[in-house]
Amino acid sequence: MQITETVIKVNDEIRRRMIGKVMDMLDGSVAGKTVAVLGVTFKPNTDDMREAPALTIVPALIGAGAKVRVVDPQGRREGADLLPGVVWLDDAYKAAKNADAVVILTEWNEFRALDLKRLARRMANPALADLRNIYNARDAKRAGFARYVSVGRADFEAAG
Repeated sequence: MQITETVIKVNDEIRRRMIGKVMDMLDGSVAGKTVAVLGVTFKPNTDDMREAPALTIVPALIGAGAKVRVVDPQGRREGADLLPGVVWLDDAYKAAKNADAVVILTEWNEFRALDLKRLARRMANPALADLRNIYNARDAKRAGFARYVSVGRADFEAAG
């Protein structure tokens, strides 16, 4: 029982840190900002939402005042009831249009193959929180992102 409780505490702490990374990337507040979330299922190639980080992260963003757009190839059916208040879209580029941040939560192949330059150009403020480490800081910077955060790797904020 103690091991299970420890795992739950660790998972909760990781999710809180992910929320903090997104908030920090947006200067400490998401109030009034648009955030495109790519992937809400627990893992790619499934509609399984059990224990998905999105169930903690997305409500936290909404609760802090963000407008959240979600894209997930299979998560909408189950996720629509679990994530009230989001706008569901079928295309990452549409979700990113005039957004202040893109947050990757599930490593679907569709998100691994994004044209980062195209994604950054569509955004109001090109900021990428790659919480699945699909991309790297160098590629994000080359693509035109002003800010990039990941998990356990180098982040950046462009000077300027």
